Formats: sequence, C-alpha cells, structure tokens
Amino acid sequence: MSNSPLLQIQPRTSPARLPRNGKRFFIWTIGCQMNEADSSKVAAMLQEVGYEPTRNEDDADIVVLNSCVVRQSAEDRVSGKLNNLARLKREKPEVPLVLTGCMVTRQQEKLRQTFPHVDLFFDPSDFGKLQQVVPELSDLDDDLQQLPHYYLPEQQPGTASVTAYIPIIYGCNFLCSYCIVPYRRGKETSRPLVDIVREVERVVETGVREVTLLGQTVNAYGHDLPDTPSLAMLLREVDKVPGLERLRFLTSHPKYMSDEIIDTMADLRTGCEHMNLPVQAGDNEVLRRMRRTYTRDLWMERIAYTRRQMPDVTVATDIIVGFPGETDEQFAQTYDMLERTRCEKVHLAMYSPRPGTLSARWDDDIPHEEKHRRHQVLEKLQERQCTEINNERLGKSYEVLVEGLSKGRWTGRTRGNTLVHFDDNRDLTGKLVDVRITRTSPWFLIGEATGAPR
Repeated sequence: MSNSPLLQIQPRTSPARLPRNGKRFFIWTIGCQMNEADSSKVAAMLQEVGYEPTRNEDDADIVVLNSCVVRQSAEDRVSGKLNNLARLKREKPEVPLVLTGCMVTRQQEKLRQTFPHVDLFFDPSDFGKLQQVVPELSDLDDDLQQLPHYYLPEQQPGTASVTAYIPIIYGCNFLCSYCIVPYRRGKETSRPLVDIVREVERVVETGVREVTLLGQTVNAYGHDLPDTPSLAMLLREVDKVPGLERLRFLTSHPKYMSDEIIDTMADLRTGCEHMNLPVQAGDNEVLRRMRRTYTRDLWMERIAYTRRQMPDVTVATDIIVGFPGETDEQFAQTYDMLERTRCEKVHLAMYSPRPGTLSARWDDDIPHEEKHRRHQVLEKLQERQCTEINNERLGKSYEVLVEGLSKGRWTGRTRGNTLVHFDDNRDLTGKLVDVRITRTSPWFLIGEATGAPR
C-alpha cells in the first residue's frame, strides 16, 4: 500500500499542454498498483493543464484521495484521512477535495452524508468527472486517452524511475465470494495492444528498464477486444521494445495460466523468472465456497509446470486464513500445500467480510484469535522456508537492477524479484549490476558488486 503523493509522473510533451498556472495538487493513494496507475493518470491530467505536484496537502489547490476497500483496515485509513482533511476544508473552503477509488462505487450518496466536506466523488478510472472541479480539463476531451496510464514508483530525488507499472486490463469478470473488486471496478475491459506497446516505448525512452503489466486478472487480457489478442501475444510484442531489460505481469488467475503464457515467459529475452499466482486456500471445499473456479491440484500443477519450464523461477502467492467455515483440517490442507510448494513470497491476510459480497451474508464464525493464530503459523512457515531458500543463495551471483539508495545502501531486485542490498561508492541507479551474495536473511539478501555495471 502507499500513502504518499505521486510526484514522479512523466506526462507526454504536447503543444496543447498549458503553461504552469501556479496551482499545485496533492494525491494520496492507498491500495493496489491499479490505484497507483489511476492516480498517475489524474496527476498527468492536472499537469497537462498547468498544475504542479506538492508533497504537502496544506499547500495544494486540489487534494485527491484514491481509496481501497479490499480490507477493512484500508477503508478505515481512508475514513481517517478524510476526517483529518475536514480541518483543511474549514481553513480553505475553496480547495476542492476529491475522493475516487473502490470506496466510491455504488455508495456515493452514503459517502456524501458521511463526508459532506468532500466536493467530488468519482468511480475508479472515470477521469472525466474531474472536470467538475477543474474546468480547464474540458480542453483535454479529445486527448484524455492519450495521457499516461502507467505509474512510476518514486525514486531518489532528481533521478529517473527505473521501473514502471502499466495497466493492460481493468475490472474483473470473476465473482469470488469474498471480493468486492468486481462490484467496484466493473467487468473486464482490455486496452488495445498497440496503445500498450506505445506506452512501454514511451516509458523506456525516459530511462525505465523494467515494466510490470497490470490487471485484476491480467492473464484474461484481450478476450474482449475485436482481434482477441492474448497475454502471450502482448508479452511477445512488448519484448521487442528496444532498451527494455525486464518484463513482469500481475495479478494472474490460475484458471487462465495457460501453457502458452508460461512457455512465452520462459522464451522471452525480457521475461523475468517470477510467477505471481494467488491461490487463496489449499482446501478444495474452501476454494469452492470462495468461488475460485479451480482446485488445489490445478494450482500446484501450474506451479510445477512453470518450474519445469523455468528451473530458476520464484513463486509468490496469496492466502486468506479464517474464511467462514474453515475447519482446522481445511487449514491444515493450506499449510500442507505451502509446505510442499515452498513459495518465496506468501501474501497473508486474515479474512474480513466486505459488505456487498456473497460471503458477507455468511456467519464470520472463525474467532479473531484463531485467525491470528493461523496467520502466525503460516508466517513462521514462510520465515523458515525463506531462510532455507535464501541460505542456498549464499556465495552465488545474481543480476540486480538497482532502483536507488535505501538507508545508505544500494537496493534492487533480481530477475526473480528477490530484494538485494549492497554497498558501493559509484552512482548505480538504473544500472544492472552482478552482485555476489555474502549474507542472507528470510526477506532479503546482502552482497557485493562484481564486474562493471551496465
């Protein structure tokens, strides 16, 4: 999650872009990479009509909050931020306060009553509504879709971004019983392949060397387009972009993780040896009640096939513990599955009912204490396995894409998405560096640079 303004947007250069008008904007974002990309689009729009970013909401001429409701904790943070901004509205009533993101869809009237100081609510990606508080944006009607969809994670001040995240498909056609996203972001809508490739070319020209393609169900890409391009086809086209070094994608659904996609990952020059494939639970009955449309065996087979095609691949997945009705025996199935597959990263969450979903109608019958216990059990398994996996990397060398400095050390990631820190006196931001591992921990590696950066 993120809660910082996006200050690193690289908007297109266009004769239509208005000169600076002395106005500033502040954007606060929480949630997934799709939210980050939406915030980047808003920032690009505002910059196109003369606004400049600021890190301080008190200095802003417009404040935009991009919300998330996947977990109750995220929704609580958004509500707290909105309540805190009531002070700003009292002091500066002329400053528009805008709320977007998944919290907004289908409950704007309720939100208006709860947060009367908010000037505008608009659904995720419904960017045209912003014209209601920024009239200058009406001049962009014909150009709106040409503005960037991507976002660039913030780097060190004064340096270009090394990585970029580019949405390729919005929405989700699945109706998992615990998930609110399809109700808030709507049905799947793919972007034209040519637009995505052009956007990759654009960010690479700014110095980006790694691109991650995004979607709620990213491997469903293209089925709704006239010529029905596949994700594998898109990966092959993006791989041709000169200057691009690494290519990733997330989040995938096991049902759509085809041999073609996996084989393409293994064959491409830029394809990274990393698979992000959420499973959510290791028991088939729990998966059925989650409406995940696959079995434990299918997920494990997809991981096994990927490892046959890419022996060095790393695997990340998602798990929800304490789903309604989950017995001790069913939780043990999840533990067994993770013990067998030895994932490098497991994103763990304790189930919380989201109003409007199917599972919210059911009895949330697993006590919080038991959810917490199961969460800790899997955390300990993850720590033990990651310790063992990383210990095997001691003394080996890995290609690291350096993203910047963190606490005085260079930091970056391997092609397998493992975090690496190392010391060096050279300016290495954006460079590919071979790093020999000298120390390990469960969550990152420490090493020393060898050879010349490139």
